[in-house]
Amino acid sequence: MNRGYDYEERLGPEASGRTALDYLAGRYRHSSREAWRRRIASGRVLVDGSPVDPDTPLHPGDSLVWRRPPWAEPEAPLGFAILHRDEDLLAVAKPPGLPTMPAGGYLENTLSALVRRVHPEARPLHRLDRGTSGLVLFARSARGRTRMAAAWRCGEVRRVYLGLVRGRPDRDRFVVRRPIGRIAWSGPGAIAACSPDGKPARTAVRVLERRQDLALVRVTIATGRTHQIRIHLAAAGCPLAGEPLYGAGGLPRTGPGAGRAAGRPPRPGDSGYLLHAWRIEFPHPAGGAPVSLSCPPPRILRARAGLQ
Repeated sequence: MNRGYDYEERLGPEASGRTALDYLAGRYRHSSREAWRRRIASGRVLVDGSPVDPDTPLHPGDSLVWRRPPWAEPEAPLGFAILHRDEDLLAVAKPPGLPTMPAGGYLENTLSALVRRVHPEARPLHRLDRGTSGLVLFARSARGRTRMAAAWRCGEVRRVYLGLVRGRPDRDRFVVRRPIGRIAWSGPGAIAACSPDGKPARTAVRVLERRQDLALVRVTIATGRTHQIRIHLAAAGCPLAGEPLYGAGGLPRTGPGAGRAAGRPPRPGDSGYLLHAWRIEFPHPAGGAPVSLSCPPPRILRARAGLQ
C-alpha cells in the first residue's frame, strides 16, 4: 500500500464553462462518470483548496486537485543496478516489468522512486517502456539536466537497443521513417501510433542473426517518440516477439486475441516482448568528452537469442 497522491493541475481555457464533474469525466476517461461523482462527494476533489460539488463551475487558472487515497500498486520487480555515477549523471539498469515513471496505477513501484530513495537529487532524462529492460540515464545536477536536454534536442544522443522480432526480415539493414503521433483507438484516451500528422521519427535496424521464425536485431534511434521502436518494428512487418499491442502499419491491434489478458483489449503497458536498451552515447555535460555506456542484456533475452 502506498501513501496516496495529490494529482494537481492548473486549468486552461478548455475548462471554461464546464462543471467539475463534466471536466473530470471528460478529461480522465480511465474512470467512469459515476466514479468521479463518488470522488467529488467524498470531498477529495478540491478547487483552489476547497472541496467542490459536481456542479461547481470551473474557470481557467483554477487549481484543481484530486487527493487519491492510498492504494495497492501492481507488483513489479523492485531492483536496479548502478552502472555509472559522477557529479552530473547517474546511469542505472532497469529490469523488465518495472515502470520508469508513475503511470497506470504505479507510483512508488517505479524506477524513478527507487533511485530517488538512494539519490534524492536524481531526475530521469528519458524513460523506457515498462516491458523494456536496460540503461536509463538520470541527471544529478542542474548542469546535467540542461546540457543533456540540449544534447537531445541537437541529436547528439545515440541510443542502441537489442530486440528479438518475429519473422525473417528480408534485408540485413533498413531504416523506418514513419511519423508517430496520438490517435484515437478502442481503448481509453488516445494512443501513440504511426500517423501522418505525427512528429518525425527515425529507427535504424540491423539484423544480427536469423533463427527459424525469429531474428535478433540491433536498433538505433536518435529521436525518442513514445513506443517508437515497438511501433516502427511492427510497421516494418517484424514486430517484437511477444508484442501484445502493435501490429500491421504500426497501429494498435484490435479484435480476438489482440491482448494478453482475456476479456479486455491490449494496453500500452502490457509486457511480454523482448527489447533491451543496450548502449547510450553522448557528449558529457562537463566538457563535452564523448561517453559510451552499456548494459548487459537480461538472461531471458540472452537465452532466447542465443547470446553468451
